[in-house]
Amino acid sequence: MEKSAFKKDGHYAVTLRDREGRLRPANIYVHRMEDDYMIARHTSGPDVGLLIKLGYDAVVKIVRTHPVLDRKRFMIPEAMLKPKLWETRDSMRAYSSAPGLGK
Repeated sequence: MEKSAFKKDGHYAVTLRDREGRLRPANIYVHRMEDDYMIARHTSGPDVGLLIKLGYDAVVKIVRTHPVLDRKRFMIPEAMLKPKLWETRDSMRAYSSAPGLGK
């Protein structure tokens, strides 16, 4: 996929290619987009809440796009999304809140 297929604060059901080359379904919420990768959050499955550095080429297909209401957007401090922080890591366990959900 290409960067233009995604947008910040978008929620997507996608098919990902894992490190072994197998296809896996995933639900992600995009926090930040850079030229070569995006910072996204898993919103389902065993890794729910995990922030990941995801290359656009790892996404094989966008299955569905979910609209995100302003009150249901995930909030994360901007400092946690800086490219410098993500130079040496692929994932980060972080918990954020959605103000409309009382979390």
